[in-house]
Amino acid sequence: MSLRDEVCRANRMLTELGLVVMHSGNVSGIDRDADVVFIKPSGVDYDALTPEAIVPIRFSTGEPLELAWKPSVDLVHHLELYRRMPEVGAIVHTHSNYATAFAACERPIPPVLTAIADEFGGAIPCTPYVANEGTQIAEAILGARGVGPAVLLGRHGVFAWGPTPRAAIKAAAMVEDVAKTVWLALQIGSPTPLTEPEIAGWWDRYHSRYGQGEC
Repeated sequence: MSLRDEVCRANRMLTELGLVVMHSGNVSGIDRDADVVFIKPSGVDYDALTPEAIVPIRFSTGEPLELAWKPSVDLVHHLELYRRMPEVGAIVHTHSNYATAFAACERPIPPVLTAIADEFGGAIPCTPYVANEGTQIAEAILGARGVGPAVLLGRHGVFAWGPTPRAAIKAAAMVEDVAKTVWLALQIGSPTPLTEPEIAGWWDRYHSRYGQGEC
């Protein structure tokens, strides 16, 4: 499957996973060797997306390589994050409900679950509110990021990333899943965060011993 196809599929997964409504949010992917970023077109509903509608952008210049569709208005943030995080291959932006509820309160999601330690290596951080101008959003994300592949953007939503579109989608889905569980736990009582050694142990297990390894 080509990267363009992967990005299209990942964007369509956002609605399947309940992470967006209508045409909010977006997924992009980068081929650094080819100097190309593929990103969702602006304001297009997910059920109308085809690989041909995914917009190719010249990474080094930020210019569209095709003129049939306008790229997402969040392109500037994606490009700056790719420039500053060279290990990242895909970025997801959502407004998923439970995670965005924490973002609305400008609160991180505390590491009270082993699943949070596994995937994020600590609390999922939240930036202060910033205006949607220039690279301010990307700068806020970079300033807040921790070990894990996601940051809440204060009063806005979620940015998550990974080496591939599918990995980035997994991170975004996990943010919403743990946000919902933590919110439910907060209705019952005051869950206790894991300690740093406990977090480190779960993180190491998940990233060094979980799964089938490389095939």
